Amino acid sequence: MKNWTIGRPDKNIVQKLMTECGISSLTASVLASKGYSSSDSVVDNLEMKELSDPFLIKDMKEASDTINSAIDNNERICVYGDYDCDGIMSTVIMYSYLTEIGADVIYYIPERSEGYGLNNKAIEKIAELGTNLIVTVDNGISAIAESEYIYSLGMKLVVTDHHQQGETLPRAEAVVDPHRHDCFSPFKYMCGAGVALKLIAALDGGDYTMALEQFGDFAAIATVADIVSLTGENRFLVSYGMELINNTERPSLIALKEVCGIDGKPINARSIGFGIAPRINASGRFGSPKTAAELFLCEDYEKALSIAKELDILNNERKKSENEIISEIYGMIDENPSAVRERVIFICGKDWHHGVVGIVASRIMERFGKPCFIASEHDGEIRGSARSFGKFSVFGALTYASEALEKFGGHLGAGGFTIKKGMKDEFHRLIEQYAFENHKIMPILTVTADAEVYPEEINVNNIEGLNVLEPHGFENEKPLFYIENAKITEIIPLSNGKHSKLRVNIGNVKAEALVFFTEPSALTVKANDVCDMIVTLETNVFRGNTNISIIVNDLRPHGFKQNKYFSALNAFEAFMRDEKLPEKYYRAMLPTREESVKIYRHIQNTGINSDKLYLILSREMNYCKFSVAVESFRQLGLITISSSDSVIKRVQVNKKTDLSSAPVIISLKEKINN
Repeated sequence: MKNWTIGRPDKNIVQKLMTECGISSLTASVLASKGYSSSDSVVDNLEMKELSDPFLIKDMKEASDTINSAIDNNERICVYGDYDCDGIMSTVIMYSYLTEIGADVIYYIPERSEGYGLNNKAIEKIAELGTNLIVTVDNGISAIAESEYIYSLGMKLVVTDHHQQGETLPRAEAVVDPHRHDCFSPFKYMCGAGVALKLIAALDGGDYTMALEQFGDFAAIATVADIVSLTGENRFLVSYGMELINNTERPSLIALKEVCGIDGKPINARSIGFGIAPRINASGRFGSPKTAAELFLCEDYEKALSIAKELDILNNERKKSENEIISEIYGMIDENPSAVRERVIFICGKDWHHGVVGIVASRIMERFGKPCFIASEHDGEIRGSARSFGKFSVFGALTYASEALEKFGGHLGAGGFTIKKGMKDEFHRLIEQYAFENHKIMPILTVTADAEVYPEEINVNNIEGLNVLEPHGFENEKPLFYIENAKITEIIPLSNGKHSKLRVNIGNVKAEALVFFTEPSALTVKANDVCDMIVTLETNVFRGNTNISIIVNDLRPHGFKQNKYFSALNAFEAFMRDEKLPEKYYRAMLPTREESVKIYRHIQNTGINSDKLYLILSREMNYCKFSVAVESFRQLGLITISSSDSVIKRVQVNKKTDLSSAPVIISLKEKINN
């Protein structure tokens, strides 16, 4: 289960925003919950109508002068990109522009095997091609040694990037990066393609007209894909670009929309993020990033469709590999549940594809609600990716464990690392120690509703008013709403039981709520229960009628005491890690034989979800007792617990079992007696 937090926006501010901005109550509640308190603040962040002057970014004039001079002197320019979606689109944008204006230009995108950013072997290849000037896009800010090598070979360098600056800047004619310490440009959160688009505007004298018309679509795709803040100028850029994509005549985008299954449908940030972008990224993960670049440089539809289908195949390979790794991880956890009872999850496999390890880490983190470090060993080298949430710093943990690492990098929520030979167990110990020293109580994965929605607010006009908040993305997520006291009148399976539809009464409003990827038997509620939900609200048109869609993000029975649940969960896991607890805790978590038998009798041969089982019994015992009893059943071979869906199933046994012989019960009694 996840922790819930519910936004409680100031009603006076909500009313003020409704009046000043002419927006619906739901929209005003969302904005007030996010900290907006005046129409000016709304306009500044959500109603951006243009991009700021490109020359406000430090070194932009020097960059444009250097490139224009190279063009005038017929010098060869190499655009140097990156193998992810942002790097590919940045390369295509810059290369296409320079080609169109008659420059002598080539491009280079490193393969994933070469690693991120400039590398000396690539620089040598570029020099051999007679290059005079290298222009980086989406990389270069950290290329200190590589920049010196470029100059030693007689070439010059212009850096355009959007990543954080280190202690020093690389040697270059210009370093264009809004995150430079001495750059005072008004908007800092462009992706690499956004910075490249601004450079093109600067090359065109500062006018954005041509840059946006020609490349706004590519920049929008990169902006969504790179998960940069969808506020300020990025909102304008994505909105502008989505209109271009909706009306595109580019063979590449027409073909890509076709293979994504979104041809003829309105493009939004979700269809870019979950349809278009993964196929572009797949080229860098499972093939060559040059394949995706060729697609967007292609002007023939049949050829574009062929390449788009190739990207689709690569994306399917990515999904297959991802699911195979996750299935293997679930098997490892089923055999050793202690792996997900520690403060952080660390799992290392053999020959897992490095291109998806980061995605896998995100999914395992979401499934188990803990910071996650996933690594793979190949030819004696162990490399991995980490993901976290809340205040747990991946970079802090990797820094703490640096003595066990060959190299590492990252930030608060994500990072990558390579473990020294023979130091895998020591690395695991150190990240656990970091977690213990810095987070006595670990952060809890939390779902945050922007505001509570009341029955009278659930109407078409109010919900359609939320459209002004589009496009959604990082730091402007799709609003979530809290619905309290919804009476379930009926539960209906959809798609052969794959999904569930709830008919509910919310006050005097009758509505339907959809729970995707959860079959009715897996729900923690049943018909006639009163539940609370966190949902998104949408409208859809069917046979000419506009209807309301309530999409459930999470739900549980009304009155669930989440603080008690998470406190008990923390105590149980601390006990299983043999961390010292107050003596009274041990007594409180020891189930009686009668309590254990009662839990066991509720376990069905066909299986029951662990949370559902606990909620049935939650009024009779605390979660610690429940967890200890279930663990004793598992240790004695009476049940199996699937880590993929937390389903508990009975195992057929032919003899009586002494529950008190379970190691967890013995250990608990020893703690009590001592």
